[in-house]
Order: sequence, then structure tokens, then C-alpha cells
Amino acid sequence: MSRLDGKSALITGAAQGIGRGFAEAYIREGATVAVADINLAAAEQTAAELGGAAYAVNIDVSQQDSIDAAIEAVILKTGKLDILINNAALFDAAETVDITRESYDSLYSVNVAGTLFAMQAAAKQMIAQGHGGKIINMASQAGRRGESLVLVYCSTKAAVISMTQSAGLNLIKHGINVNAIAPGVVDGDHWKHVDSLFAKLEGKKPGEKKVEVEANVPAGRFAVPEDLAGMAVFLASTESDYILSQTYNVDGGQWMS
Repeated sequence: MSRLDGKSALITGAAQGIGRGFAEAYIREGATVAVADINLAAAEQTAAELGGAAYAVNIDVSQQDSIDAAIEAVILKTGKLDILINNAALFDAAETVDITRESYDSLYSVNVAGTLFAMQAAAKQMIAQGHGGKIINMASQAGRRGESLVLVYCSTKAAVISMTQSAGLNLIKHGINVNAIAPGVVDGDHWKHVDSLFAKLEGKKPGEKKVEVEANVPAGRFAVPEDLAGMAVFLASTESDYILSQTYNVDGGQWMS
């Protein structure tokens, strides 16, 4: 028997990268997965590639009506919601004196408010169902400490860690376990954006920042989405029923806590 047999999961930002990796792992473990993304066409393509246990859902976590519609779509499709992974996020970097309100508002609307209100909507549904559930928030090693050029992003991920602690303590009375995963550096298309920002800010050549960062990972390499999937499956399974409010580092040894 697979560890997530019969479970219904919603994963935000799942059209590519880490979210897609989670979807693949959940399907292997027997779950039905809503591949939720702001890019519906990409979500539809990913769902088609993953097979019949996956289906696409449009979601913009910065908009409450979009969150609510996504939850409704999951219920319409599967009749229940057992697992939520809050994976959708934005990244930006800047000198402290150059941070704009636009960038601040954008990152907080997705990384913090989006996580909070998707978690809230999922919890309401799980409470109504009456059989608990699992919520997994995506934090980051960036939420464990500051970075010179990444003030806003680091602060959003610190907020995710804090929200996970508080929500976990509050929702366990309903049988809902809330935990988080803090990745380190994960390879993927998003690193083109990250690398280009640091190239501009630090006067580096394209690709140079990525090489430097990888050299500082004790495990000797960037993570790939599959490296995070085991923790995501564990936290969604019955094996984690006595665990709540925790943030697990899956980062190749970059941070110890």
C-alpha cells in the first residue's frame, strides 16, 4: 500500500520545478493532485504529462477569490481536500536603499499573505470535512538568517516559519498538522532569474553566482526537486501525525537548527 493512497492534494506553483516534483512524488504514492498555478496553460500541460491522477487548477494566491475558487475546484473534482502544499512564491533582490514598495508588496502578497490565506482556506475545508489534514508550507534557508541583498525575500520566508509555528499550534485541535520545509538552493529555471539579479547587483558574469553558491553547499551540489520530495511525502503521510509546527531543513547541510 502506498503512503498517500486515496488522498486529495492541492499544490500551488506546481506547473514546474519543486511543485511539479512534489506532484510527481504524490502521484507515485497514490494521491490525486491538483496542479495549481497562476499559469493555467502550463498547469494543464504538466497535468497532462503526469497522467490521470493529476488535473490543472488556476490559482493566484494573491487574490482571495482565486484561492477560494481553487479549493472549490478540488472539492468538485475529488470531493475532499486532504493535503495542501503552499509552494507558490516570488523572489527579488536589491540593495536595502533600493528596495521598492512595489517589490515589497508583490513578495508579501504571494509569499506571506498567499501562504496564510491559502492555509486558512484549506483549514476551513478540512475542519468542515471533520477528518483532519496536512498542510505543508515552503520556507527557505533564507528564512533562517539575513542576506545582504535579499532583505525582503528573507523576511517573507522568516514569516512563513513563524506562521507555520502558530498555525500548527492552533489547528492541531482539529487534527490538522502544519509543518514546513526549508530548502537550500534548488536547481531549475528560476535560477536564471536569481543569477541575473546577482549578476547585475554584484557585477558578475552570467552563471558566476550559481557556481559560487554551489561551491558553498556542504553536500557538493545544488538540490533537485526530487531531493525535497521524500520530506514532502513524509509530512503528508500518517507517519508525521505527531509532528507539528516544525520547519525541516532539506539543504545539503547549509543550515543546522
